[in-house]
Amino acid sequence: MSLLSGPEGPITDAGWGHEHHRKGFFTDTSVCIGCKACEVACKEWNQNPADGERKILGSSYDNTGALGANTWRHVAFVEQDGDRIEEARESGRRLVSLGMPGIGPRESRTAEDGAPMDLTGVDRSHPDTPEFRWLMSSDVCKHCTNAGCLDACPTGALYRSQFGSVVVQQDICNGCGTCVGACPFGVIERRDDGTISPKGSRDERFDQDVPEMGTAHKCTLCTDRLIDGEIPACAKTCPTRSISFGDRDEMVADARERVAQLHERGMTEARLYGANEKDGVGGTGSVFLLLDEPEVYGLPPDPQVPTAGLGSMWKRAGLSAAGMIAATAIAFAAGRK
Repeated sequence: MSLLSGPEGPITDAGWGHEHHRKGFFTDTSVCIGCKACEVACKEWNQNPADGERKILGSSYDNTGALGANTWRHVAFVEQDGDRIEEARESGRRLVSLGMPGIGPRESRTAEDGAPMDLTGVDRSHPDTPEFRWLMSSDVCKHCTNAGCLDACPTGALYRSQFGSVVVQQDICNGCGTCVGACPFGVIERRDDGTISPKGSRDERFDQDVPEMGTAHKCTLCTDRLIDGEIPACAKTCPTRSISFGDRDEMVADARERVAQLHERGMTEARLYGANEKDGVGGTGSVFLLLDEPEVYGLPPDPQVPTAGLGSMWKRAGLSAAGMIAATAIAFAAGRK
């Protein structure tokens, strides 16, 4: 359980007896080029089936459409004109200021050769495109602090790993689908033949071997790679460093620093998603820098874990039961007179 077990954090609540830092992603959509290298790397490493024939959807320059049982990373393509860009910047100005922290290398971060990572000389500027732009964002499971899928699973197929990620054990999953309805982001999905048919036409079928049919699937944060000291395949592959991976606290700090940089350049539309620990899921392990409102990217503006209301629901149910018992007792007493 996650929401009902306490506020200490997902790893502590999971009962791991040794110290681990919670890991997470920081996805900077301002430098995503839509190459889909993360999608390919994710599929190859996890040996996920294809989503159908390689056809571009009619609604977008995309061929996967959304996250699902076979697509654990999905890059969205959103086309915007000048009017929408200005609306995004105006909505960003109305947000609460995130502060302007200093900019410079983080001494705690190191490169692969062990040397400190100094990013001050790296050009991560965003082109000024006031008339037209593409918003591209690599979406993934949020690995919520309070995970609805984890709370709702009746078989214990989902568990919290030592890295803070939420992982599905397919050999325990019975395919009931309770977790699917409990996810406020629509991430987790059961694998069936419908998920591998071409998105443009459900009448055709794309024949291939689909392992573990009927069970739930989603991003695992590449837990198998983390155990061996590697980073997730998507972050390893990303050519623009749009996807960063590390300790979740450091990822949030880097994200706030990046927002401050963009605000200084006049890009007031930059904002964070998933960094607020007081939101409806207690913050997410996957933090995003967005250049427009969450709805534009297909993200809920105020995600709520379904189990948040369990306490009040049980209380109301108890009061209702007590009322019915009292009413029944009064009726019997009145009938004896």
